Amino acid sequence: MSEQKTKPTAETFEHFLARAVEPSRHADCRRVAAIMEKFSGERPVMWGAIVGFGKYQYKYASGRTGDWPRLAFSPRKKDLTIYLAPGVDHYSELLARLGPYKNGKVCLYLRSLADVDVK
Repeated sequence: MSEQKTKPTAETFEHFLARAVEPSRHADCRRVAAIMEKFSGERPVMWGAIVGFGKYQYKYASGRTGDWPRLAFSPRKKDLTIYLAPGVDHYSELLARLGPYKNGKVCLYLRSLADVDVK
């Protein structure tokens, strides 16, 4: 079995922002981080380019296991990617009130927090 590629690193959230994220996006990243930290009660931990809060272990039907953050986001080039572990469909009622977004199966893509209803 191959080793899990995405795992916690020693890099700090602030160092990651300074190194890898456009300064114009820092405020949105800090705001999302503050929301996730408050909700999870956990400090941010870098998982490569993913900012994670807390950790859980998942298990596939094949028996393979791995770790993943309970809450996570990543400031990608075009969008802020929010990872929704149970899947986007689990939050359809809340997402109907959010404002403009795109989504995948477990990811929510936001251009800017100014475009959505953060509450």
